[in-house]
Amino acid sequence: KQWYQREYGKQWYQRRVRGRDLTANFLHEAGCKDVVVEPRLLPLTGEILSLKSANTANDARLDVSARSVWSTGDKTFLDFRVFNSLAPTNSSLPVGQALLKHEEEKKRVYNERVLEVEKSTFSPIVCSTTGILGNEAQKFYRQLSVLLANRSGQTYENTIRYVRQRIAFCILKTTVASLRGFRGTKVTRFSSERNDINLLYLMNNLTHNF
Repeated sequence: KQWYQREYGKQWYQRRVRGRDLTANFLHEAGCKDVVVEPRLLPLTGEILSLKSANTANDARLDVSARSVWSTGDKTFLDFRVFNSLAPTNSSLPVGQALLKHEEEKKRVYNERVLEVEKSTFSPIVCSTTGILGNEAQKFYRQLSVLLANRSGQTYENTIRYVRQRIAFCILKTTVASLRGFRGTKVTRFSSERNDINLLYLMNNLTHNF
């Protein structure tokens, strides 16, 4: 039992970390400022949070923070969760409702503290192990794609398609790895200077057509 819990913990951690690191990479490429992985939240200095579920620990951390995502200079915090939609706690719900449930859980823990103490915005990035994104995650990646397209000169349509594919395959890869072990090469870092998203999309269409 202890071995199972240890291995399950590793799998859960890898699912979250790979999506976190890929998103932080995209934020760098999009020109966002002060991108930080696992930023420490400011400690409470007498603030009283209304929700009992709120995280009040002095060493609390979220997954990623960055400035100038939604508006110039404003800070945004992200926290990731990848859940198994076929698990007993989720299988009784439609996928859309399960995604919303996990988003609300994240918000109850962190949203009030980020708004009141950090004076920033919070976006829970929730997705299923099959690569389905929650509403908050979809909004965030749409905005991120706008920033990437503006900075790289690529079209928005091809940019968001590319971002969604990278995120979905990143999640699916960790899910498959949890079943059969990791096999393959190291994940390459995305660079808008090295990768022409429009060209990649055209080559992908040509491959499917032939």
